[in-house]
Amino acid sequence: MNHTDIQSSEKQILFNFFNQVHSISNQNFEPIAKICKKKTYKKNEIILDLGQIETKTSLVLKGVVHQYVIVDGNLCTIDFSLAGMSYNCFTSYVENSPSNQIQEALTDVEIIYIEKSDAERLLLVNHDFCYIYTKLYEQVHLEREKRSLVLQYKNAYKKFELFLLSIAKSEDFLKEVPQKLIANYLSLTPETYSRVKKKYLKKT
Repeated sequence: MNHTDIQSSEKQILFNFFNQVHSISNQNFEPIAKICKKKTYKKNEIILDLGQIETKTSLVLKGVVHQYVIVDGNLCTIDFSLAGMSYNCFTSYVENSPSNQIQEALTDVEIIYIEKSDAERLLLVNHDFCYIYTKLYEQVHLEREKRSLVLQYKNAYKKFELFLLSIAKSEDFLKEVPQKLIANYLSLTPETYSRVKKKYLKKT
């Protein structure tokens, strides 16, 4: 893993990403770009481990980040972050507490990140950043809430159907994430997941 200042092409990606949320001027964007850094991780490299404290908010430029916990020795998927998605371990980030979550690079990964201390200083003086920052967290937690509702269903077929219909990046998940991990994300066995997926796709 290494970290560097972001380049002009990466600044443009970040600028476009912010503009999807809220129109931002170049003048207000430049102070944000100055505090952003880029990191790269190799496939299977741990980005955040158990017990570490989350200090940054990250945007995936390339690759897939897998966020999970270990419960009674079993891996339980919390989320996936694909290119164009932001993420962090929210509880650790807010409470400055040891993470109970692991973040792992499923593929080679490139991220742009902002350290919490830098973000907090900028939130006080940059209105556009404050608004965008808030809206991005709203999006992340909206997706988490939708998944929580999906998991309430005991019917496996309904669970898979709602996953496709309500999770914004579900189609991308199917293309980029190992199917056994999507099954885990939906709290289904790989066999059940494969069966309901085939049944659903046959009907559509």
